[in-house]
Amino acid sequence: MGTISAMNSHASHSPAQTPLQGLRVVELGQLIAGPFAAKTLADFGADVVKVETPKTGDPLRKWRLLKDGTSVWWQVQSRNKRSVALDLKEKEAQDIVRQLVKDADVLIENFRPGAMEGWGLGPEDLLAINPRLIMLRISGYGQTGPYRDKPGFGVVAEAMSGLRHLTAEPGRVPVRVGVSIGDTLASLHGVIGILMALHERETSGQGQVIDVALYEAVFNCMESLLPEYSAFGVVREAAGSALPGIAPSNAYRCGDDGYVLIAGNGDSIFKRLMHTMGRDDLGNDPALSDNAGRVKRVAEIDAAIGVWTAQLTVAQVLDALDQAAVPAGRIYTVADIAADPHYQARGMIQQVQMDDGTSLAVPGIIPKLSRTPGSHRRNAPTIGQDTDAVLQDIGLTAAQIQALKDKGIVA
Repeated sequence: MGTISAMNSHASHSPAQTPLQGLRVVELGQLIAGPFAAKTLADFGADVVKVETPKTGDPLRKWRLLKDGTSVWWQVQSRNKRSVALDLKEKEAQDIVRQLVKDADVLIENFRPGAMEGWGLGPEDLLAINPRLIMLRISGYGQTGPYRDKPGFGVVAEAMSGLRHLTAEPGRVPVRVGVSIGDTLASLHGVIGILMALHERETSGQGQVIDVALYEAVFNCMESLLPEYSAFGVVREAAGSALPGIAPSNAYRCGDDGYVLIAGNGDSIFKRLMHTMGRDDLGNDPALSDNAGRVKRVAEIDAAIGVWTAQLTVAQVLDALDQAAVPAGRIYTVADIAADPHYQARGMIQQVQMDDGTSLAVPGIIPKLSRTPGSHRRNAPTIGQDTDAVLQDIGLTAAQIQALKDKGIVA
């Protein structure tokens, strides 16, 4: 088992300090949405038993760049978890899940609606075994509605939610965010639902089902999109790097061909920005004293800022705006992130020692709790690494486990 080497005081803590210690979670999902939710709970001390397919395991193990045959992404997504390899299509494996559920607090799954019911593992089945169970179900379109049976990935959910329509330069093809933001947003909504259900269970003593649809999680973050359409018939369109209706907020090209993001949309901030640029004529213009006035003349303001930034390097612009207390920043690459002192000071770059002795940088843990912070207690498991231990915990003998292995039902 590899270890974690903390770069600073934020990075590693004793498991006894974690807020979810004692919480038992069974993870049946794969790839991103379900496992990310379980990872978040595991980071804060939950005992997460990840059930994955024998031999191949979670497909994420082979996604993107591999190190010694396994995705380095896997080391983030499955840290702090235990792996049990079960073929859920087999009755004996389904019986094992029922055994795991007896003492579990939470079950997480992100299969297509109906899959769990087909295995005899639907909510009615599992809540009959454990009425205190909280069951998180993440799917593309939710457990109800006319689209429930359609296959849904995060990228499709992002399009259906309205997000993809906005992520483009005007008149050009919409582009994706660059990461699986739909899955991640759904996961975080699922974690919120779990924590709320755990709190409610303290009073009622009852579990419940949490139904999270990928498209709804993204739609929940679409701000004023729907009420603007309802009130004014406005269909918000793509605006590139600008933030429509809020001015000035945009990316501006500098003299060294880099870009800076400047958010000068606060009333007093705008005045400081214009003063720094030598444009007090704009900063003191009564018509530009509030956001509504600036929005009407946003093209003029953006042009003035662009003229100023074009005469300076990115570093010069940022230095001037830092001194003026105007929010601004350059666009980071991952190389910038890895070298940034603030990331390091906040414990967001952790060095994991892998089983082969090499070091791997992984993201730190958030949110940061002052008294009971999360921790990286163990590296991501190999396929079925904990099968024997977990099955013995629920009462199976070594002979019974071996018999299941011989049938290929567990690994």
